[in-house]
Amino acid sequence: MKVLVFCFVILASALVNIDGKVYTKCGLTQELLRIGFSRSLVGNWVCLIESESGRNTAKQTQKANGGTALGLFQINSKEWCKYGSPGGKCNMKCEDLTNEDIRDDSSCAQKILSQLGFNGWDGWKRSCYGRTYPSTITSACAK
Repeated sequence: MKVLVFCFVILASALVNIDGKVYTKCGLTQELLRIGFSRSLVGNWVCLIESESGRNTAKQTQKANGGTALGLFQINSKEWCKYGSPGGKCNMKCEDLTNEDIRDDSSCAQKILSQLGFNGWDGWKRSCYGRTYPSTITSACAK
């Protein structure tokens, strides 16, 4: 019985990240620039993403408000998306926030930025605000 439970746990953990991708720092920087992020803000985005999700597109975190923070940008399901069909302030399915395609996630993150600024993310306030790191990442990684 223990072996069966162990095998199930291993299989379940392998399936959780099946559609996800973990970016390198420079790979993420280049991808964000490729899909249209502002060069002047990309360092802040990379810092935010590192702090929030560890650059993992499949990350999911249960929040105290009952929602789930999803994907690369850790976008909260309570307000910004809906499970099963498009909805929330970003008019998207929550499931789409945890796959490898970050274009729709990025559009939603840009919407959050326009409404709340980077202060909409606790990880940015904790790890990026007032730091010089965000301004140096572009020159180190951008082609």
